[in-house]
Amino acid sequence: MAYTCYIIDDEPIAIEIIESYLLRLEGFSVAGKFTNPVKAFEALQQQPVDLLFLDIQMPGLTGLEFLQSLRAKPEVILTTAYREFALEGFELDAADYLLKPISFDRFLKAIGKFQARMRKAESLVLPKIQASEGEAPHLFVRADRKNVKVLLDEILYVESLKDYVRIVTLQGKITTKETITHFEEALPKERFLRVHRSFIVAKDKITAHSADGLDIGKVPIPVGRMYKLAVEKEILGK
Repeated sequence: MAYTCYIIDDEPIAIEIIESYLLRLEGFSVAGKFTNPVKAFEALQQQPVDLLFLDIQMPGLTGLEFLQSLRAKPEVILTTAYREFALEGFELDAADYLLKPISFDRFLKAIGKFQARMRKAESLVLPKIQASEGEAPHLFVRADRKNVKVLLDEILYVESLKDYVRIVTLQGKITTKETITHFEEALPKERFLRVHRSFIVAKDKITAHSADGLDIGKVPIPVGRMYKLAVEKEILGK
């Protein structure tokens, strides 16, 4: 399978190095190179790609801010000269984190992680929202060897459990073999919000919020540091 890539870095030499590495691999093509993240954002709206190589420290708009601004996120390999940003990359579910200067051996390991994630994603069937005439919007998930109907109106939150997700509803809990990223793609964004690498919440089920988290009824839900701006914008209108 062929994968398309964008390289986003304010240092042209860094772009050249990554491009030269990609040219040594089969099945990868560079669809665009950007020193300006705003231009990259515009390009992504017109031509989505499979993989971003994204520098974290860029003037005007950091790589992490860039990633937060995307509604539909491709796979991302973060690059930076600063080791302390690894935690933020992990929280935003990046495929890998490359510390500059980047060796080809380390680059290959990152590519391997990306390919493993893509194979896993391709093996999963994305849940589809259904809404026949006279029926409330719903989806079916596989649980306990059955296809279980889940009404969107009844979902409180979704929690990641590594290779599974737990869907907590007004009726109870359902655990299914699925990734939270796939579930995020399936759920309508006007009704659901990713607030942490491990949690998606129903916006209309939020009963309280603070600087560090929010509540769904009596259940506290953490808000990840990299998701705070998006949460404040959605909930507080900031």
